[in-house]
Amino acid sequence: MLRIHFTPEDLTRVRVAPGPDFLWEITNSVQTLQRTDGERVFGTWRRWVRPRLPESRRLLSPLLPPRGYSPDFLTPTSGDRTTLRAAVDTLLGTPRPRLRAELSRLAGTRRLPGWAAALAEGDPDALARLGKALHAYQAEVLVPHWRHVRAALEADRALRTRHLMDGGTEALLAGLGPDVRWRPPVLEVTYPVEQHLRLNGRGLVLQPSFFCWPTPTTLADGDLPPVLVHPPPLGRLGGGRGGRNGQRARTLSAVCSGRPAPTCCGPPAPGARPWRRPGCSR
Repeated sequence: MLRIHFTPEDLTRVRVAPGPDFLWEITNSVQTLQRTDGERVFGTWRRWVRPRLPESRRLLSPLLPPRGYSPDFLTPTSGDRTTLRAAVDTLLGTPRPRLRAELSRLAGTRRLPGWAAALAEGDPDALARLGKALHAYQAEVLVPHWRHVRAALEADRALRTRHLMDGGTEALLAGLGPDVRWRPPVLEVTYPVEQHLRLNGRGLVLQPSFFCWPTPTTLADGDLPPVLVHPPPLGRLGGGRGGRNGQRARTLSAVCSGRPAPTCCGPPAPGARPWRRPGCSR
């Protein structure tokens, strides 16, 4: 269980991310690709992706195991992250002591390839290879789906804004999905390990991620700028069977097969007022 502890000041400093975070989508998808669960949601996408994976994935998979600890420096929460290039540059500027500490922690949980030692020492060539790997993975694996990723997260932001306007910050927190429970002043999140995150007035960024699976996640280091990364609840918008995961599965299946992806604005539930995301075609 992850328990996020709020102060009254933190409740005034909750923010919803403006769109997808390039590095969170890369890291979450690399981890999801290595898992065997979630076949109904990601099975078609995995089969589509694996023959197309760039060779550079060999640098990413050891750093991003499907379960357990992954280094926080791979998903920076500060610095310029408005473009993939800017986000990667921010990552590559990680101070050497932090690289060493986080990669040493990862090495304590699994065996790492030999080049990880050079990366931990901030070797320029090793960092350059990592940067190229991130760019290659984005181009080959995620760019074909990026329009649908962005649309899903824009819909999530619209839903969060509506919750905030209708019921304030507490309604925003309470509406994050079945894996999240708001029990003032603590937000409880289904999590594979016991972790406490004390915000202490810093606030919290809510960052939806299309490839986040199976539950929300956060950074291991509680001293870093706080963020909660969560799956977008597309089922609430699409009205289709299967809820959040069913909508993601239909979107990925359609894109991988070359068919038009289902929109996020399906038929409203019986008796509900129609709601349409701006720019939706239906």
